[in-house]
Parts: sequence; C-alpha cells; structure tokens
Amino acid sequence: MSVAQIAIIDGHIVPAGEARLPITDEGLVRGDAIFEVIRVYDGTPFALSEHLDRMAGSAANLRLAFDRDALEADTQALVHAAPHLSCMVRLIVTRAGHRIGIVEDRRVVDEPVTLKTITYQPSLLLDQTKSVSYAANMQASRLAQEQGAGEALLVTPDGTVLEGPTFSIFARLAEDGGFVTPPLSDHVLDSITRRILIAAGAVEQTITADALAGAVEALAVSTAREVQPVSAIDGRELPVVGGEESVRMQQAFRSRVDADLAAG
Repeated sequence: MSVAQIAIIDGHIVPAGEARLPITDEGLVRGDAIFEVIRVYDGTPFALSEHLDRMAGSAANLRLAFDRDALEADTQALVHAAPHLSCMVRLIVTRAGHRIGIVEDRRVVDEPVTLKTITYQPSLLLDQTKSVSYAANMQASRLAQEQGAGEALLVTPDGTVLEGPTFSIFARLAEDGGFVTPPLSDHVLDSITRRILIAAGAVEQTITADALAGAVEALAVSTAREVQPVSAIDGRELPVVGGEESVRMQQAFRSRVDADLAAG
C-alpha cells in the first residue's frame, strides 16, 4: 500500500480507494461536516494542537459531536504509517459522527500567484467555521481561472476585501508601509498561518478594493501554500514581488515551523 494513498475511517487505516462512507450521511448529502488540513514536515504534523482547537470551534458552531483525542490519535496513526513523509493530512468529521483522515500530496509552490477579484458574500451563520460546504469557494476559483488568473480573491459587493477561497491575503498598500490583512471582524477565517504573520508584525486592517488596486506587494498564505508572493491582481502587475518584507514574513513562518519541529 502506498503511503500517499492511505486513509483512516473511524480509527481504521485502509487504502484510500477502499474507504467507504454511508451515502445517508448528511456530511455527504448536505455538506454538513467540518474539516482541517494539517501540514506534515518529515513525519511531524505542524501546529496540530492549533488545528484541533480550531476544529473544535467549528464543531461547536455546527453543534457537531467532536472527539478531539480520537482525531489526534487518527492523525498520529496516519503519520506513523507514513514515517518521514512530507505531506498533508485532511481531517473530516461528518454529521453522522464519522471521522475521516486522508493523506494528500503537499502543494509545491514555486511561482508567485496571480489573483482575480470575485464578488462574494460570506454566510454569517458559518463565521469561523471550516465546513466542507466549499462549493462557492471552488466556483470562485473556477471563475478566476476562466479569466486567466491563477486564483480568486473574494471581495464583498460593497468592495471589502476578504480572503482567497483557501488562503488569507496580506498586502502592503504603500511603499513605506508593512503588510496588513483583513480583521476577523470582516468575517475571514482565523488562519493559523495568518496568526504567525501577525505575530511577525503584520497588522489587521480592513482593506477596500480601491486601496488594493494600488497595492505595492501582496501574499497569499495558508497551510498548503505557506507564504506565497502574489505577482498580479486583476491584471495589474504588482511593483514588488517577493521583496524584502515578503522574505521577512517567509522567514518568520519558517522559524516557527523549525521551532515546532525541534520541540518534537
């Protein structure tokens, strides 16, 4: 069995192609489920406790039964079955109470990404909830790609910049300014990578589409992307791509990863 093709269902490791879920589970029928994606570096899950904390919050928001200890054990079982592997682990808990863990290939980000703004209205009922109901997010990505961009950047109808479909956005809006990112009060996800960059000096600030149109530099950040420079937004090439401030943020992220891995 290839370690890149394994899954765990309710504590039992199986080949991913043989994993089964009842078709009556409303996690499948209605998208009524929660998830987290954890990065694994050389066999060690990064920020696992923080991911499980956030997953517990999502479960509470959806009134979903949640067994943190079992999910941690599931993650460790997958990692032990794939020693020294650098990958992603996707955890899902469904409405019927099934626990799913899937080993996925890690994203390799070698180039800056281009973004296209897509109008989007977030659901306040799902604020700070990582549910599997991502159809709108994926549609935003497709619409952006149909227009020649690499990814979407979600903006409300009144012109407030939010985030990407699967990442947080950071931008420098002036030559002499540092990175800013939309505050949680603008109904964006409390991304763990986002927290690291804020701790490194980035500031929460509402970003308007008009302000973003003059941005000097930008980053797309997430567990999968880590800290990825943005090269263009809505067809406008940014003046700075991967500049000193971006490098400083990348180094801050890497330092946090290295410190966590060294701590075991």
